[in-house]
Amino acid sequence: MRPTTVIGFLGSTLDASKRDASRWNKWRPTIGLCMQPDLRVDRLILLHGRQHESLAGFITEDIASVSPETQVEPVLINFDDAWDFEEVYAELLDFVRDFTFEPEAEDYLVHITTGTHVAQICLFLLTEARFIPGKLLQTQPQRGKPDPTGVWNAIDLDLSRYDRIAKRFAEGSRASTSFLKGGIDTRSTAFNTMIDEIEQVATRSSAPLLLMGPTGAGKSLLAKRIYELKAERHRLAGPFVEVNCATLKGDNAMAALFGHTKGAFTGAVTERAGLLRSAHRGMLFLDEIGELGLDEQAMILRAVEDKRFLPVGSDREVESDFQLIAGTNRNLVDAAAKGEFREDLFARLNLWTFSLPGLAERREDIEPNLDYELERFALAEDTRVTFNKEARASYLAFATAPHASWNGNFRDLSASITRMATLSPDGRIDTATVEAEIDRLRALWKSSESDAGIGLLAEVLGQDQLEELDPFDRAQLGEVIATCRRNNSLSAAGRELFVSSRRRRKSTNDADRLRKYLARFDLAWADLK
Repeated sequence: MRPTTVIGFLGSTLDASKRDASRWNKWRPTIGLCMQPDLRVDRLILLHGRQHESLAGFITEDIASVSPETQVEPVLINFDDAWDFEEVYAELLDFVRDFTFEPEAEDYLVHITTGTHVAQICLFLLTEARFIPGKLLQTQPQRGKPDPTGVWNAIDLDLSRYDRIAKRFAEGSRASTSFLKGGIDTRSTAFNTMIDEIEQVATRSSAPLLLMGPTGAGKSLLAKRIYELKAERHRLAGPFVEVNCATLKGDNAMAALFGHTKGAFTGAVTERAGLLRSAHRGMLFLDEIGELGLDEQAMILRAVEDKRFLPVGSDREVESDFQLIAGTNRNLVDAAAKGEFREDLFARLNLWTFSLPGLAERREDIEPNLDYELERFALAEDTRVTFNKEARASYLAFATAPHASWNGNFRDLSASITRMATLSPDGRIDTATVEAEIDRLRALWKSSESDAGIGLLAEVLGQDQLEELDPFDRAQLGEVIATCRRNNSLSAAGRELFVSSRRRRKSTNDADRLRKYLARFDLAWADLK
């Protein structure tokens, strides 16, 4: 058996007694734990104050008489105020940091029956946080008879060992992740894994979060649900404050974010608190943070790190303690490299970064989101609308096909479902309605892809090389690059691009075919990702 070390406070009241033979008729917790027939205490770390040194010596002698194998080590820990939580915790933290623990060689029990309630709480917290690598030990007297031994019980704070508790925690975690997903039974493995991680971060950390992803991927909605989850767990008490940084320009950006004094500039007829102060004790969601100017970024960094900042026109700092969630559809790594985004702010935001995939990357989630959007329409319009069987199959076949680009992501899907539901006054979306909506989406995407395609080509090739391309090559290459961007591998992109012609060939090597096409323009797969 491995040796057992017990750490506990001397009970200045419970361990005290008359120093005669009558003391052996009384239960004294520190003496009793060393008298247990089924608990061997090899070493007892006896914590006590200076005023109880005499009692500590007396208890040590009694332990030697009933348990000579127990080595008692009195340790002086003196508190100015034993009921001051901050002082007691700090002193005990210093003690355990200096103590040499060898959990591989011996077992540790933390006796929490003695000491003030504050000391017991502190020992519990230090054990729960694994500063003390052991179990809690409780002792109590035998009921109904005078017995100096009493009984004992050990509590292991590793909650995973307790089946019912572990089950409740798992159920709570599942409920939280379901809430973050809006109750949608999403099927994308990568997305579900990301939401599981966000749930853990949201319930355990107050550090900033960075949500990256294309417009319409759901960053704003997810940020609001993270706030609601934290508020439900009592980790936030203030409001949710959201701002789209793309709407903040010039002096208005500083004033809107940090507030201003009366008369700070022309038109400042009254004092303004600003968004950061409004978010005190709550959450601030800065959507499209990449659109902020460098000066605003510097002040945001100071506000996040120090919880202090200067309103416009003021010479006195104000305080605001908020949690920050930032959203962006820009590549902040590239922006920082170009000097368009502060590297120090990006480093501060990059502790917890989550990239939300677009709808085209989560085609398996289109069907459950379709049902979710129908429920939203029913709540908003007090009218329940459903698809007939053929119409639903037709719409899903189109929506999940590789050529469905979903440029606006979930906003496109939401708008599409709303249009079809609105145009179905009898409560049933039929095939004619679906066909008309498919034509509408194709026209919408063709127009937006034409504009986006030119920007995409300029980004990949550069403006000079773009101008050298014929219009024919621009259209074709733009489609190829867009397809590569939304696929995870060269082979997957090739399968989507050559889906029709590959059916007519006996052997296919779509990846090689695509690689050779890109090489005509001095491009490689890595250049596009």
